[in-house]
Amino acid sequence: MARKPTGASIPDAFLTELQNGKSVEEFRNGQRIFLQGDPADAVFYLQRGRVKLAVTSERGKEGVIGMVDAGQFFGESSLVAGHPLRMASATSVGHSSVYRFEKAAVVRLLHENPEFADRFVSYTLARTVRVEEDLVDQLFNSTEKRLARVLLLLANFGQEGKPQPVVPRISQETLSQMVGASRSRVSSFLNKFRELGFIDYNGGLQVNSSLLRIALRD
Repeated sequence: MARKPTGASIPDAFLTELQNGKSVEEFRNGQRIFLQGDPADAVFYLQRGRVKLAVTSERGKEGVIGMVDAGQFFGESSLVAGHPLRMASATSVGHSSVYRFEKAAVVRLLHENPEFADRFVSYTLARTVRVEEDLVDQLFNSTEKRLARVLLLLANFGQEGKPQPVVPRISQETLSQMVGASRSRVSSFLNKFRELGFIDYNGGLQVNSSLLRIALRD
């Protein structure tokens, strides 16, 4: 499953140009930002916090398809013609501060500002590449390697910025949904990683660079 959307950063100057149709909302831990099936009439930008993206099957089973970090857009599928409804739900993980941009304001800036359009397209293409990588990961890699990769992505290894501890509020249930394995199996591998010194529990889940050995192992 997809984890952390990445792509070209969006300078504050572009966000300032989106003043028309912009509102700022605060969300507490576990609060829904939008629901699957809601009207897709806005694009969101995470100013602070973390957001979980998930889809729910007709039988009520939830699958995590992405984690959004501060400085990233989400809900941009509303810009695609033929998608009037949300295809996923977005939930705040911890406290989050979110910009909500009316669809018309974003479309206008995409047409009027080539630099913003170029960065935005780069961002969405990077997300598509990540989804393809995650599909390959899901099809061909073991549960152990998938879990290692998820933890490394959540801790920013291989991404721009300094590696950081995983947010304490990422539960084992969420990890199991992201990995596509049972909670008991994920818990077993977490215990194994801790015994081997790949992760620590010290004010949150700390991911050590040595975990790369598992993710890169053939």
